[in-house]
Amino acid sequence: MALSTTGNATDLVRIDNVAAPRIYSITPSDLGDALRLGWEDFKAIPSHAIMLCLIYPVIGIVLARTVLGYSILPLLFPLAAGFALLGPFAAIGLYELSRRRETGEDASAWHALDVTRSPSFGAMLALGLALLVLFLTWIATAQAIYVSTFGNAPAAEIPSFLSQVLTTSQGWQLIVVGCGTGLMFALVALCVSAVSFPLMLDRHASVMDAVTTSLRVVARNPVTMAMWGFIVAALLVLGSLPFFLGLAVVIPLLGHATWHLYRMTVERNPNPPLMPERSATKRYAADFPVSLFQGRRRD
Repeated sequence: MALSTTGNATDLVRIDNVAAPRIYSITPSDLGDALRLGWEDFKAIPSHAIMLCLIYPVIGIVLARTVLGYSILPLLFPLAAGFALLGPFAAIGLYELSRRRETGEDASAWHALDVTRSPSFGAMLALGLALLVLFLTWIATAQAIYVSTFGNAPAAEIPSFLSQVLTTSQGWQLIVVGCGTGLMFALVALCVSAVSFPLMLDRHASVMDAVTTSLRVVARNPVTMAMWGFIVAALLVLGSLPFFLGLAVVIPLLGHATWHLYRMTVERNPNPPLMPERSATKRYAADFPVSLFQGRRRD
């Protein structure tokens, strides 16, 4: 594998006999530009993005109610924080909307489902499954940290639980160790998925190629990408208040912004592959929801 550097871009000449895309350096101001462009996408198709992301606050509310109902309050924060691990996969429909708007194509809520017709959709599912495993591992680790600190006794009411965490040495130990461990999980997720899903959608790449490119982007821009990670975490925290409803805005904003961040860090494909065309066959209501996925069939 040969490596050469020219200007502000790194050329990875070959990876497994396949030319790798050039990676560009970005600055903190570029993060602001990505968020601005993401916001413009959101304003252009707000109802579509909100429809796609309504499931996020619904899931958040259900998880919160489940946690409170079973008196396992210590897992409420890890569950909320874990959204950052699954967010890159949850936003794949938003990447498609940004891609279509960028190319001047029609962009509607149904077009977000066109991502299922991508030749790399299976690879996206595989990486999404890997992120789900990472999320479940994080939850199990958070539970183990709590048990090692406070024992197996379940948390009682919210006031007593908060007092126990915020006013005792064991509580502060839990906060420090838990947040430090969570940061490590978030770092892994950021490195492997910073631009992986947009790349798979745009270039129809494999999981290995997408993850490798994502790692190269982070390695080329460690400080800026670390700042991006903190921005994502901060916005997700704000979006979780109150009752996760703010995620209906935060998730589409970050999803669209991630697409533009991908565009800023990875060179454009000079020969972009085309998405499979929708079937022109007449469809009937009785075919729903199978008709949504007919574009994947070959004639």
